[in-house]
Amino acid sequence: MDFTQALIERTRRLRDEVDRLSFSYDGYIYNPLDYAWTMHEAYLKRYVRQSASVLFLGMNPGPFGMMQTGVPFGEVNAVRSYLKLSLPVQKPKNEHPGRPVEGMNIKRSEGSGKRLWGLISKRWPDPDDFFKDHCIFNYCPLGFLDCGKTAKNFTPDHLPKDERKALEDVCDSYLRDIIDLIDPKALIGIGKYAQAKLEAVNDDKTRIVSSIIHPSPGNPQANVDWNGKTEEKMKELGLWN
Repeated sequence: MDFTQALIERTRRLRDEVDRLSFSYDGYIYNPLDYAWTMHEAYLKRYVRQSASVLFLGMNPGPFGMMQTGVPFGEVNAVRSYLKLSLPVQKPKNEHPGRPVEGMNIKRSEGSGKRLWGLISKRWPDPDDFFKDHCIFNYCPLGFLDCGKTAKNFTPDHLPKDERKALEDVCDSYLRDIIDLIDPKALIGIGKYAQAKLEAVNDDKTRIVSSIIHPSPGNPQANVDWNGKTEEKMKELGLWN
């Protein structure tokens, strides 16, 4: 089995394993690996390469990013214009009335993805040049939304301990296998939570394991020169010129 096929098969397994988990969470759970699989598969096929020496890891899908487009940090304009991906996205089985999945038709921009892909596209106008040496994944494929009108985003680290452990066991296993498949020299968390997950599964102590500031507009640190801080950190680690 070649690299891309192995990657896709392993990601299908992740999708099915998280679908089999049970949660007491009183809200809505979206799995874009189900209803946006065509987009996610296209992203894996086109942009995840065994040559990647730097693996970036986010936490889980945002309501206006990957929950809509199936792409990690998938701000719709970046996905369409920079990544040149635009395929039909279906609907989750149980959809929050205040947070419908509109796929590539969504009008709202996702702040974290806009910042992340904005910096990447500025440094690498051709995405193939970026993905030759980098890849981007999310740790957990599930998005959690509470029942309120605002459909507040609920992060998986707030799940009850036993349910969180069951989910993390599945996600840790996937992350280990992806790292084994790609064998990058550096693992970079997009935020401290993701860095902790990378540290927990990394078996190769020669690898660089670190993090950049999470680009969310809800993170005060990210709202002052996020681009500059991120470039400085990556240069400090010896990963960007």
